Amino acid sequence: MNQQQFSSSHIPGLDRFWAVIPAGGVGTRLWPLSRAAAPKFLHDLTGSGQTLIRATYDRLEPIAGEHVVIVTGEAHRDAVCAQLSDVAEENFLFEPEPKDSAAAIGLAAAVLYERDPEAIMGSFAADQVIGPDEDFQEAVLEAIATAATNKIVTIGIKPTYPSTGFGYIQQGEKLSVEAAPSAYEVAKFVEKPEAAVAKRYIAAGDHFWNAGMFVAPVELLLKHLRANEPELFAGVTQIAQAIEAGDADKVMAEVWPTLPKTAIDYAVAEPAAEAGDVAVIPGDFVWDDVGDFAAIARLHPAANEDGVTVIGETPRVYADEADGVVVTDTSRVIALIGVEDIVVVDTPDALLVTTTKHAQSVKQAVESIKEHGDDDVL
Repeated sequence: MNQQQFSSSHIPGLDRFWAVIPAGGVGTRLWPLSRAAAPKFLHDLTGSGQTLIRATYDRLEPIAGEHVVIVTGEAHRDAVCAQLSDVAEENFLFEPEPKDSAAAIGLAAAVLYERDPEAIMGSFAADQVIGPDEDFQEAVLEAIATAATNKIVTIGIKPTYPSTGFGYIQQGEKLSVEAAPSAYEVAKFVEKPEAAVAKRYIAAGDHFWNAGMFVAPVELLLKHLRANEPELFAGVTQIAQAIEAGDADKVMAEVWPTLPKTAIDYAVAEPAAEAGDVAVIPGDFVWDDVGDFAAIARLHPAANEDGVTVIGETPRVYADEADGVVVTDTSRVIALIGVEDIVVVDTPDALLVTTTKHAQSVKQAVESIKEHGDDDVL
């Protein structure tokens, strides 16, 4: 399947669409499975036999064809290139050190602008679980058609419960876009709410989870980046011009460390929404950012009669009156007796034991381990 198979849909802007996959972040709440050298997008967390980044690429390739750009850390060059051997060498962008999403997405936009000022880009994180692919692709096609009307478009996820862990998008007036019947204006972006507020959002039916998916003309995205983060805009533009001129290494090494750290939401999406330049396409598909081990438990209903979800190539798990999730990367026997909602993550050099209720607190444990100088397990 390739981009040409969607041509019959007559989607405006499809011929100049590029899919961008930012692959960054360690995923500290998934420690010790996810680490700096092997972040969560390089793991198979769904039992599909694919890493998350490969599954992301496979979802986008039918729409984008060869127009796929990967932005990842220099430290992950070999692993990511091995996962995505289909992607052309010139379509990999490597960050010398971690920055936030505005730098990664801004650099991709600047490079694409140098190649084609009329390009439309879609940014889709490498570490999300989405399905079915066909429903996701339908939303992306509507987003491309809406972006072609000179809008920054986000795909909002229809919430299934009143989460306090996600930001929200408030739906505004309906837009009239022929190839995007689901398009609406964005009234505003909302920060992660308290539980009572999240319940009100769900009841109102006009709020979506913000999954960080953006489709936009690169010129419009860079216009807002220049207005709100001029230093960041100047830096990524300088790097992009050097990349296209074949002189990337020196300029990247000098400029990248000086770039400010900020999220694309603050640098572009929120101010653009205030200017009336942002639209939303409701995404009616399964979505999970696999933010912690409780998410893994949600994605894998217990496969055995004991009520324990077990993930690993050679698991040796015994359970008696126990439930929860076990992720094992060793051949060690793990016995669970009389425990509820347990999370056990067993790796050769680190062991995590917690509960699904406290899964979000793993990040604090990682910070404490780092403070104690045990960086070798991070």
